[in-house]
Amino acid sequence: MIARPLAGRHVVTTRLGPGRLDTLLAALGADAVNIPLIAIEDPADGGAALRSSLGRLDDAEWLVVTSRHGAEAVGHAAALHPALRLAAVGSNTAAFLARLAGRPVDIVPKRQTASELVAAMPPGTGSVVVAQADRADASVGDGLRRLGYRIEVVTAYRTILREPNAAERRAAQRADAVAFASGSAVESWVAAFGSATSPAVIAIGPTTADVARRAGLQVAGVAADHDVEGLVDAIMAVLA
Repeated sequence: MIARPLAGRHVVTTRLGPGRLDTLLAALGADAVNIPLIAIEDPADGGAALRSSLGRLDDAEWLVVTSRHGAEAVGHAAALHPALRLAAVGSNTAAFLARLAGRPVDIVPKRQTASELVAAMPPGTGSVVVAQADRADASVGDGLRRLGYRIEVVTAYRTILREPNAAERRAAQRADAVAFASGSAVESWVAAFGSATSPAVIAIGPTTADVARRAGLQVAGVAADHDVEGLVDAIMAVLA
């Protein structure tokens, strides 16, 4: 008999659409309900600043991305500059960037956080382009600046908070847990549902967990490995 330790449990996932997380949860018996809480759009300037930065990559030593969406925005440009070194927060982001750039990513921290990326980078004096979301904090750019680099932070995409519809609200109300993979998703959840009561909150990493706590949510679990598999393990630890 196949073990289904999450049978009868309702888990809300909050990424843009059903993916590997939903598949893994379903295999464990959970009723995984995807409620996207953010939408991805072009930068407010239509991408003009991003195109300008990518047009100057010949002058850069490093290109750094902090999410898959950032990798998607810059990966093809990176392919045109084979001498440009690449760094990414997270193994999935790195894999996506590597496919688009046509070569391996040089720096991928073992722990998938912005602070660990900075810690993994060697000191330097060259130019670094950091492509990230409009809502991203300044930690990567500030950390690399302290290492001696010249930093250009450019908005690769906008993260828009999405309002759940009536059916999604009903699904959220009966959930045993909600899994967050970004601080933006947390902010959207709190805007839609408030922070007074909620299902068990599971965060993909400490940064997301901190956003949840500051918003007034009680965090039940944080993934030890900051990826989809680690998020599943954290959900299991709380619910199974």
